[in-house]
Amino acid sequence: MVDRDVTDHSDSRKTLGGLDVPVVATKNWAEELGYDSAFQSLPGEEPYTRGIHEKMYRGKVWTMRQYAGFSSAIETNKRFRMLLELGQKGLSVAFDLPTQIGLDSSDSLSEGEVGKVGVAIDTVEDMKELFKDIPLDQVSTSMTINSPAMILLAMYVVCAEEMEIGKDKLRGTIQNDILKEYIARGTHIFPPNPSLRLITDIFEYCAEELPRWNTISVSGYHIREAGSTAVQEVAYTLANGIAYVDAAIKKGLEIDDFAPQISFFFNCHNDFFEEISKFRAARKLWFDLINERYSPKNPKSSILRFHTQVAGVSLTAQQPQNNISRVTIQALASVCGGTQSLHTNSYDEAIGLPTEESATIALRTQQIIAEESGVANVADPLGGSYLVEGLTTKIYELAKEEIKKIDDFGGSLRAIEAGYQQRQIHQSAFQFQKEIESEKRKIVGVNYAINDEKDLPSPQSIDSEIRLKQIEKLAHVISNRNNKLCEKLLQEINTISRTDENLFPKVIEAVKARCTLGEIVNSMRDVFGDYHPPSGF
Repeated sequence: MVDRDVTDHSDSRKTLGGLDVPVVATKNWAEELGYDSAFQSLPGEEPYTRGIHEKMYRGKVWTMRQYAGFSSAIETNKRFRMLLELGQKGLSVAFDLPTQIGLDSSDSLSEGEVGKVGVAIDTVEDMKELFKDIPLDQVSTSMTINSPAMILLAMYVVCAEEMEIGKDKLRGTIQNDILKEYIARGTHIFPPNPSLRLITDIFEYCAEELPRWNTISVSGYHIREAGSTAVQEVAYTLANGIAYVDAAIKKGLEIDDFAPQISFFFNCHNDFFEEISKFRAARKLWFDLINERYSPKNPKSSILRFHTQVAGVSLTAQQPQNNISRVTIQALASVCGGTQSLHTNSYDEAIGLPTEESATIALRTQQIIAEESGVANVADPLGGSYLVEGLTTKIYELAKEEIKKIDDFGGSLRAIEAGYQQRQIHQSAFQFQKEIESEKRKIVGVNYAINDEKDLPSPQSIDSEIRLKQIEKLAHVISNRNNKLCEKLLQEINTISRTDENLFPKVIEAVKARCTLGEIVNSMRDVFGDYHPPSGF
């Protein structure tokens, strides 16, 4: 057989992120991009391009962690228990918008938003209702919370303590990633520097007290949802991760004290091979960045562990059942890319909150992939594919170049303040939208294969009286607590906020005394102030 390069560039197409893809990918094409098969590691070996475990899902299947939260803690608890009964192994909490920005349900600014996009949590009593009859020492819990992450984690710790479960038994993750809020999402409260201080206080406390807890989930998900490319998602996420590492080291922590508790959270979009390659590239790039910059002694300090959620932005309100196919493709890519846990969106999420039926189908999709598809039988099943190896190399190199640009600003925070990441994402999102409007990019049901719409599925309904019920519960807690003690603790939080002392222990005391989320945030806000982003970003 003649050894020849049959890579055909004459009809090259592009990935969703704009990378050229040849008609036929060959070894020569991959090597032109920098791929060298002689130096490929095995799964479980440095630099972990092919996965962080030797046997991957042969040893343990990924954690099926469905994101859920709506209305009251009681209603969300019912959904959690339903998902656990269906075979889910981990919980993932969605908080309503007031909780995300540190407002009590009784705050006038909360009106119209309580319980709408997640569960309302005002005090530790709500947290106890949320996890009633759920053994917190037997499940892992992820909480998508950022600005007030310290307070919600404190509530979780106190909740477990009052269930007689020790801190050392708790497993899970708080998102706790404030930089991506300034880049892409907007649920920030305080300016960047005090926000980073809260994050490193959490690092320091959990290193000693919550050894099994992931103290941050550095999120590319929202960066991608805002319109970034796959390369930008990797670059901006890992650059944010480096910023958190630098902040912790500046605080006096050693890299091995906290880096093993850092995790990541990525999006998985529709371009099957690009997404698989993105995950592989991100693992190698994080390994290289950590080792080149910090020389850790603990191998776990440079391992990129990540949760994946399929792309909410890819779901359509038109022909919503088609979203089941989209979710399946994205979930398959996540598994082939080596994710540690996975959330599959429900097909009706472009219309409203998932119903029990749609949430069940979403979970069953993961279970079918795990048990019936065969993709979990082999670690890194697409390793050695010239297409995947070439794209992995290309994404690695382009993301590394983008991180260098951020370094030239002085790091992620300085680049954010200059509006760099925001502008790049806006440009990518605009380009993608132009391709849809010109029909250069086809979206089934939107600009291609359009049907006359039939009746849309009914979304999950939300109790219209939820805010009044939350206000009533809140008033009951306040009237039955020791208000003098609460006033004292809130003043102490205010005082400590003016120092370098770790705030976490005092926040736990305040939560235990039944101080509210809003009260604790306001005691910090009095010192830290509010953040208002520059106009135009």
